[in-house]
Amino acid sequence: MPHGIRRIVLDVLKPHSPRLTDLALMLARNDRVTGLNITLKEVDQNTESITITLEGDDLVYDSIKEILEQAGAVIHSIDQVVAGKRFVEEVPLQPENS
Repeated sequence: MPHGIRRIVLDVLKPHSPRLTDLALMLARNDRVTGLNITLKEVDQNTESITITLEGDDLVYDSIKEILEQAGAVIHSIDQVVAGKRFVEEVPLQPENS
């Protein structure tokens, strides 16, 4: 069983078309994607800023990027990557005593 990239969170800028529902279906057709979430952060006259969280087993960044580029979207940043046999959630750091 592969244990490559299991979650990736992307900050993306896209045109108004395709709609979020259509973009979600485009990404879900990728065989390695088992689930995804798209959150709308901001809308302006021509674009939408969104966060896309994808989960699967052995996700391939380049194929996800290609789907987004075909939809006219641009990845601004990779905000989180989880890989390995299990999910490890981020642990908040305690502030230092001053």
